[in-house]
Amino acid sequence: MGKSTLRRQRPKPRLGSQITPAIRRRLAVILLLIAAILVTLPSKLRSAEAAGPIQIDQQLLTDQVVKNPPVRIIIPKLNLDLPVVVAPVVGGYWQLSDTSASYGVGSAHPGEVGNMVIFAHAREGLFLPLREVKKEELVYILSADKWYRYKVSDIKFVDPSQVEVIKPTSNEQVTLFTCSGFLDSKRLVVTALPDH
Repeated sequence: MGKSTLRRQRPKPRLGSQITPAIRRRLAVILLLIAAILVTLPSKLRSAEAAGPIQIDQQLLTDQVVKNPPVRIIIPKLNLDLPVVVAPVVGGYWQLSDTSASYGVGSAHPGEVGNMVIFAHAREGLFLPLREVKKEELVYILSADKWYRYKVSDIKFVDPSQVEVIKPTSNEQVTLFTCSGFLDSKRLVVTALPDH
């Protein structure tokens, strides 16, 4: 009779035994970060939801007549070309379009002294490319009958509560406004002055 060879099978290692202490420490840090994000996420989502419409400065409520609103915005360097719709004020907030840029009723009209405010979601097909804008780049605003050319003069990030960036001004300017930061916690504000 032949010798039967019984092989002793080696037990399969458990998953935990293959993890080194360094990997365990890294996993622990990752789990702590995930837990921290999950704890703060509901409040961040509530603030992002509340940030949908844009709260306006009360001084802008004095002039509700829309005489010559912008109808299109173009920033050639960003390949940004969008229609602009009038954003009415509802409950002290400008309503935000989901499909185009919005012009804040009560802000200045194209070519007039004051602060013309145009804003949009930071999404593909809207103001997402605005995060790449540089100083000195040209911004074109079209009204029903005329083009206006502006040059970017300032770029900054502010908190949503800093509504002074959309207050009326004593000079002609356009303020472009969109969300930015983790869970839209900041606002990207781009100011452009006339380029005659």
